Amino acid sequence: MDTAAYKAKVTDAFNGAAAIYDRMGVEFFTPMGRRLVERAAPRPGERVLDIGCGLGATLLPAARLIGPAGHALGIDIAPAMIQEARREAGRQGIENVEVRVMDGEHPDLPPGSFDLILGSYSVIFLPDARTALARFARLLAPGGRIAFTSPVFTRDTFPFLPPMFTELIPLELLRHLPESWHPEQLHRQLHSWLEHPADLTAALGGTGFTDVEIVDEPVQMTAVSGAAWVDWSHTQGMRLLWQHLPEKEAAALRTRLITALDALSDSDSDSTVRIEVPVRYVRATVAH
Repeated sequence: MDTAAYKAKVTDAFNGAAAIYDRMGVEFFTPMGRRLVERAAPRPGERVLDIGCGLGATLLPAARLIGPAGHALGIDIAPAMIQEARREAGRQGIENVEVRVMDGEHPDLPPGSFDLILGSYSVIFLPDARTALARFARLLAPGGRIAFTSPVFTRDTFPFLPPMFTELIPLELLRHLPESWHPEQLHRQLHSWLEHPADLTAALGGTGFTDVEIVDEPVQMTAVSGAAWVDWSHTQGMRLLWQHLPEKEAAALRTRLITALDALSDSDSDSTVRIEVPVRYVRATVAH
């Protein structure tokens, strides 16, 4: 993998989406972030680091729980995301938060300076996440914890999306993506250590963590309409696919997705589309 090119594409994608990210009539990252914080259970006065903080879906709930005696630092590779997270913290009146532009794979931070590291759908997408985990372990004080989320990967489903999308998005469309996002590369980077809990536990154990807990739990994604979901998908990870699809194939995919999603809406009450998304929650304690 060309790591520099990969990170440049990710940065550009999220810089372009920052102003509307997770704000288009779809709820997913916010409830998932809240649930991750609930499972991680930050304590008053703790020092928290959020890797790939985005707009603060995990960072800000954690900051509230640690209170004024604690400190929460959010880092993200996309400057526009950091700007939006800073504005959101201000809007919510949360003062114990700091945000910085930083590469989450190589955080330039002092050893032992955090009690809890969080990463919601972020840590796992670092080009060499397993090596990064060892760096995170060194950033934690004795007894420190890490908690992060991941999709529940299986070989027979479309990556990153709920299982229902496997029938709607042909895997052959991935041929239009940059090489680093092709199925065989994704399998090497993600499935090889995230698909099976035993492999994930071993990876964490080999990078300085113990007492690993893995729980798969659904998050209910909601969208005001099928069209809203498709528009929202242009602001997150799937943006890279939309950017590379030929116009004709993109138009056909848009129509197919909107039709299928609108068919899921509850017409008896409102037009809300509800989709259960399997999410893997991982917690571990630093071994030192």
